[in-house]
Amino acid sequence: MTHPNTSILSANLSSALNGLDSGGNSKKPFTLFSVLTFTLLALLAVATFVWNLLVLVTILRVRTFHRVPHNLVASMAISDVMVAALVMPLSLVHELNGRLWKLGRVLCQIWISFDVLCCTASIWNVTAIALDRYWSITRHLEYTLKTRKKISNVMIALTWLLSSIISLSPLFGWGETYSEGMKCQVSQDPSYTIFSTFGAFYLPLCVVLFVYWKIYKAAKFRIGSRKSNTITPMAEAKEEAQQPQMVFTVRHATVTFQTDGDTWREQKEKKAALMVGILIGVFVLCWIPFFITELIVPLCNCDIPPIWKSIFLWLGYSNSFFNPLIYTAFNKNYNNALRNLFTGQR
Repeated sequence: MTHPNTSILSANLSSALNGLDSGGNSKKPFTLFSVLTFTLLALLAVATFVWNLLVLVTILRVRTFHRVPHNLVASMAISDVMVAALVMPLSLVHELNGRLWKLGRVLCQIWISFDVLCCTASIWNVTAIALDRYWSITRHLEYTLKTRKKISNVMIALTWLLSSIISLSPLFGWGETYSEGMKCQVSQDPSYTIFSTFGAFYLPLCVVLFVYWKIYKAAKFRIGSRKSNTITPMAEAKEEAQQPQMVFTVRHATVTFQTDGDTWREQKEKKAALMVGILIGVFVLCWIPFFITELIVPLCNCDIPPIWKSIFLWLGYSNSFFNPLIYTAFNKNYNNALRNLFTGQR
């Protein structure tokens, strides 16, 4: 007589060989394309973790980095490390299981909470860096190191507080993240959808776009001012050609010194504006497809193909990989510190 467990095992094995799961539903076999896709996603998670961890280690080792704006960069790196370590691996498992959640309700709630927490914190950290750059360019006289440190600490605290409120709200009854059909996703409650998407993306999007517009205007104004200041002394020089040479030389030296100083500051501001622009541009490109669908789908009670959900989600995750690359690419001190980290120099 056949043992019951043997019969169950034989049935499961037979289902697997016939391309069926235990419920009789068809399962798609792994293809070369799917294997390559999952391999690339795994490499993305590892690269995101390693690169952001290197940024954190560099900030901790170099004393000159223990101040603003490096505390903002450290906060961004922490959120991105958490995305890579706590969110992306479980998301990969979710993808491997055909977007079905087989790890239980509790782990689903933990995963979704960390997903919303870390991604929201990463987005708001980008916003905080943009604001810091904006104030340092447009208010460099009032925005002293002491003031800058206080404001940056407040922005970091608000970033993580708001992210925690958005991520933990479903745990207190605002919608449900897990369904009995083995679906694990962010709460689809319409009111929570509006609150979470606006708090996590649309509000910071408005802030960063406004900030970059103001930075662009300030940079354009400074360039125009420098050009007018450069032309004016030429006219004065012709009018004062008959005056003593010493007076003209002193004035000419003074004007030249001020012009050189302005030029140096403009170059620094242009570099900062370019860095902020690229950081914002990549942030928008990575996250806007996901948040548009995240807002529209629950409100219109419609659906999109699962493949597009996966593409939009992982495109958003990739922003955590690009953040440290963009910031360090525009900072020679980071490049030197990272080089010294590997060569053992201090």
